[in-house]
Amino acid sequence: MFKENLKMSWMNVMNNKMRSALTILGIVIGVSSIIALITIGKSSMNEMTSEFELFGADKISIQVLGTPLKQGLVESDIEKLQEIENVAGVSPTLSGNTTVVASGAEKTNVLVQGKNDVYFSKSKDLVEAGRGINQLDIESENKVSLIGSAIAKEMFFGQDPIGKEIIIGGVSYQIIGTLKESNDFSGSSTNDSVIIPYTTSMGLLGTGYVSSVDVYMKNATNSEKITEDIEAALSEAFYDKKEAFTVMNMQDMLSSINKITNMLSFMLGGIGSIALFVGGIGIMNMMLVSVTERTAEIGLRKALGAEPKRIQQQFLLEAVFLSLIGGILGFFGGVLVAYVVCLIMGTSLILTASTVFLALGFSAVIGIVFGIAPARKASKLHPIDALRSV
Repeated sequence: MFKENLKMSWMNVMNNKMRSALTILGIVIGVSSIIALITIGKSSMNEMTSEFELFGADKISIQVLGTPLKQGLVESDIEKLQEIENVAGVSPTLSGNTTVVASGAEKTNVLVQGKNDVYFSKSKDLVEAGRGINQLDIESENKVSLIGSAIAKEMFFGQDPIGKEIIIGGVSYQIIGTLKESNDFSGSSTNDSVIIPYTTSMGLLGTGYVSSVDVYMKNATNSEKITEDIEAALSEAFYDKKEAFTVMNMQDMLSSINKITNMLSFMLGGIGSIALFVGGIGIMNMMLVSVTERTAEIGLRKALGAEPKRIQQQFLLEAVFLSLIGGILGFFGGVLVAYVVCLIMGTSLILTASTVFLALGFSAVIGIVFGIAPARKASKLHPIDALRSV
């Protein structure tokens, strides 16, 4: 009997193609909205998270504001940070803007950064050609440099800059490497930068203090304990003046970003669900009209012995058919929209199984929920009353 109801339900959907198509359209729009919005949101946030991870999920950043008595960290403070348990390395950073000259060309307002060997050992895919700064460069305060891709193109167009000289702040430095081209995410681009040993940069920038330090962890799971130890060491260095520094744990920030991602996905899914809800109302409206039009059919089937639950089952199956067809079409439509948008934004398409199950499962539930009322109405028709309309 179920197979007969299944066949009859499918035939009734197919025999009213225009009405079925218009009813299915609401579900298609709803499912497409859910798939597209959640997928685009996840893809965008995944891209943002990936870019953020370039800063290092295993890194703790320290920014020093200083006090009137002590403006920043000195070498002994950096050594104490290195001695903290589970610390893999410490990378101080000095920065300032100056003029560089090379190949007869002058470039003003160039960002010069002082880094150490730890920075290059912990930063993946940083050097395009040549080598990074090593420990000997730090200890000997060598006048060596790495230049960004934009500077290399502008000042050494068509040439290999490695081994050549570049004048930074009036002092000649040998170029030992070039940096890979980077994007401008959060101002992290090194394309117009020059990197030199941080010990050498102190003389160039006229400072004996370090105001920015990155601490790399051996294991990010110990980030809370390492952060506490760092704060204790800095408090001692600045005589318990906690306002003299800030400590930022990248692992905690990544966790916060993931929470925001989940909240946005939930919100976007809710927005799409409104359209799906409207589509469900369309199914209920169509099925109620169908019950009214097929009153004589229902009466005849009941007069021939059809049970009310069989009548209800048939109409419920029709509603489920409509919602599932709309769900499948909406799935492909949503993926197509998400793909085009991600292509335009330059992000990777992230389609998760949970998104697919949510959209298709929700569409099936909508068909059942909004199909119950018309199905019950059909099953409760009295045969005599139904046959009077013939």
